[in-house]
Amino acid sequence: MKPNRRKFLQQLALGTSAMAVGLPSFATEGTNKEEILSTPEHRSSAPGFNMSGYAAPKIDKVRIGIVGLGMRGPGAVSRMSMIEGVEIKALCDKLPERATKAQKYLTDKGLPKAKEYSGENGWKEMIEKEDLDLIYSCTPWYLHTPIAVYAMEHGKHVATEVPAALTIDECWQLVQTSEKTRKHCMMLENCCYDFFEMLTLNMARQGLFGELVHAEGAYIHNLLDLNFDKNGYYDMWRLKQNIGSSGNLYPTHGLGPIAQCLNINRGDKMDYLVSMSTNDFQMGKEAEERAKKDEFYKQFVGKKYRGNMNTTTIRTAKGKTMMIQHDVTSPRIYSRIHLLSGTKGFASKWPEPERISFGEERVKEADLKELYETHTPPLIKHVGDIAKKVGGHGGMDFIMDWRLIDCLRNGLPLDQDVYDAAAWSCILPLSEKSVAKRSSSVDVPDFTKGSWTSNKPVNLTLDGGGNTTVRSIKS
Repeated sequence: MKPNRRKFLQQLALGTSAMAVGLPSFATEGTNKEEILSTPEHRSSAPGFNMSGYAAPKIDKVRIGIVGLGMRGPGAVSRMSMIEGVEIKALCDKLPERATKAQKYLTDKGLPKAKEYSGENGWKEMIEKEDLDLIYSCTPWYLHTPIAVYAMEHGKHVATEVPAALTIDECWQLVQTSEKTRKHCMMLENCCYDFFEMLTLNMARQGLFGELVHAEGAYIHNLLDLNFDKNGYYDMWRLKQNIGSSGNLYPTHGLGPIAQCLNINRGDKMDYLVSMSTNDFQMGKEAEERAKKDEFYKQFVGKKYRGNMNTTTIRTAKGKTMMIQHDVTSPRIYSRIHLLSGTKGFASKWPEPERISFGEERVKEADLKELYETHTPPLIKHVGDIAKKVGGHGGMDFIMDWRLIDCLRNGLPLDQDVYDAAAWSCILPLSEKSVAKRSSSVDVPDFTKGSWTSNKPVNLTLDGGGNTTVRSIKS
């Protein structure tokens, strides 16, 4: 995401999303990691209904219920309210005042008020009572899978913030429920819709880099102050998520775009990984320093925090490699890296400026501009300018939302399916397992159960869609 994300988040809310239920044992000390992280033996190896490329019946008007109105939720309400063919019918948050506040995005556009739900189990009540097509979940991480599974079991499609799951068992729950109900489960990986990431995906698809052999992604973003901010994430849930084990807690922003470039789950698959973390050199000290001035922080003193930097390397079934990094405490310049290395070319977004090369020197600025003009996929050309006006991390949030709605309205397969949600999210628990075993290799489950060999790559065209309009936007 853009380097000003922390300021963006702090301005959005005094707390973060959804309900105040206790963190799962996964996020606390004393957890039996082997029990949590191991792949369940009872999982059937028999393929289920294949959700890759699945086209659900068309929905002319997509009726949405949005859960979690702290950090990310209000922006989702605002963006969705601008898309024709969308009806936001329900708003839910543990704190009732947040749902009430979010109504303003609708009333300002002359749209009908949504039904408000609140309380610890308000999301269940909303899913049970409201006639909805899509549940859009912006809650804390540990609620993503429970909400998604419950929604699909009640006949709703799901779009959930990242990561979609925290354990291997949750990943399988998502896959099996989606296959059983034939309801979409899309993880809202907005970085897949960044302008440069989309450009390089299309270039890779057209063979301009030759055979891709290595790719890198990351989430390097200094969130130390925000994680310790009492007015940041509700009930300090994200800080608590950093306690108890070490690995890549937030892999999907860097992984998602390069996984699409390498056709993971669609021609190749992640085979195994090795992960290594540094010690924690900042979070424990930060807790101690804050506790000296504020007793509130004493509860966070003496905890075992995850290491500053985690580096996870992944080998694919076809012998390609990926490197994913996570560091949200060090005072480093923001980076998702986004590096592609092929037999004919190379691309990298960070450190800036963006670079593409077909030899030892990067292409000149004029040539880069021509590459954008020639190889930007139709989706970006169609809605990119509007997205920049709407905003949301430079426009990629709106592109993601618009694309989701356009696919649902036209009965098209989604760009990200449940297998992507599971495969990209599972790096979190698997990296923790590898770190705990002195960086031993850990197998990555095949959530497609063999279908990766025949699944088709993501369609970058607007074939069969592109007819969803946008309400007028002030320049």
